[in-house]
Amino acid sequence: MAEYTFREVIAQAMSEEMRKDESIYLMGEEVAEYNGAYKASKGMLDEFGPKRVIDTPIAELGFAGISVGAAMNGNRPIVEFMTFNFSLVGIDQIINNAAKIRQMSGGQWNCPIVFRGPTASAGQLGATHSQAFESWYANCPGLKVVVPSNPYDAKGLLKTAIQDNDPVIFMESEQMYGDKMEIPEEEYYLPLGKADIKKEGKDVTLVSFGKIMKLAIQAAEDLAKEGISVEVIDLRTVRPLDFDTILASVKKTNRLVILEEAWPFASISSEITYMVQQKAFDYLDAPIKRITTPDAPAPYSAALFAEWFPKLEKVKEEIKKAMYVK
Repeated sequence: MAEYTFREVIAQAMSEEMRKDESIYLMGEEVAEYNGAYKASKGMLDEFGPKRVIDTPIAELGFAGISVGAAMNGNRPIVEFMTFNFSLVGIDQIINNAAKIRQMSGGQWNCPIVFRGPTASAGQLGATHSQAFESWYANCPGLKVVVPSNPYDAKGLLKTAIQDNDPVIFMESEQMYGDKMEIPEEEYYLPLGKADIKKEGKDVTLVSFGKIMKLAIQAAEDLAKEGISVEVIDLRTVRPLDFDTILASVKKTNRLVILEEAWPFASISSEITYMVQQKAFDYLDAPIKRITTPDAPAPYSAALFAEWFPKLEKVKEEIKKAMYVK
């Protein structure tokens, strides 16, 4: 075991897969000469050369489209968006081509692409650079959506995503690239569509994913000191979504709280709430609670942003409400 940062394991995962398969290549803005906007492709140009680590113009629609054509012709592109806010420029290629070509061609063409980059907020970046797009992409059949919460998960999930024959949206965070964790030296893969129980508990289930998992784990640790046992589930993948793990936990704890850094309307938490009340209604001893950002664009002001972003105290408060504890 050795300690690596989130950005380092992203580069490791891509490099390990590229060494095995020459059809895999990386393209995006500043991924080559600059070693990546967040240094998540550091050293890859030196190892693989400019034909497999490709700097693109600021033209997401163009290079997203190139990747779709390349995937249909036997390549396996990895496309880095400097932020998923910029993926909106290329979303037509992702939704109308990458996600649909396998179905529309009757299975004649696969589209093995990984679209990766940061999602959600990263401090004072303004409303247009602080948006969470997990539910947007998860809404589209044909796409898989992965949102890791730590370096270990990120490496194993990214390696699996690169080998997948369907397009995968792989969402990271600017605020996680410096996170460190011990990573096994031996190669490993983590399955898509399988949630992970980060902390077992018996009183209430807390479901989350991505960087806000840190808040979920902290809340569970704080409440344990008050005698409340919180089971914490990290979704890891929001499409496919591991409902079985959630349902099994709810049937054990009889209570559910969902924490998500996203707008509340038509969110991942909305889908989870529906599925749990549909399949485990009789097991619930309290209404399902969810914590999201307000239904408003992210403010730039540091003071306003602090109010907009879900707080630790709010998470603990909602868990206690689900427990009917004051």
